[in-house]
Amino acid sequence: MAVKVLDFWATWCPPCNVMKPTIEELEKELAGKAEFVAYDVDAQGEMAQKYGVMSIPTYVIEKDGKEVARTTGARPKEEFKRWVEEQL
Repeated sequence: MAVKVLDFWATWCPPCNVMKPTIEELEKELAGKAEFVAYDVDAQGEMAQKYGVMSIPTYVIEKDGKEVARTTGARPKEEFKRWVEEQL
């Protein structure tokens, strides 16, 4: 699969917890089109550092291994879905 959505989050982050159901729904809706990969910044801090994540939630879209889009913060489901679909 060429498109990955990287989700940088933490259990103690309220906006991350707000987005969790949205991410889970979109993972199902966009199955076969986009792969969602979650990174807990506390447990996997090296990945957050590698991607230069300074605030959470941060979402990075990679296409063919290259970053093509990035956003931070909670978003309404339809807005977030459109953001992902623009990169498919």
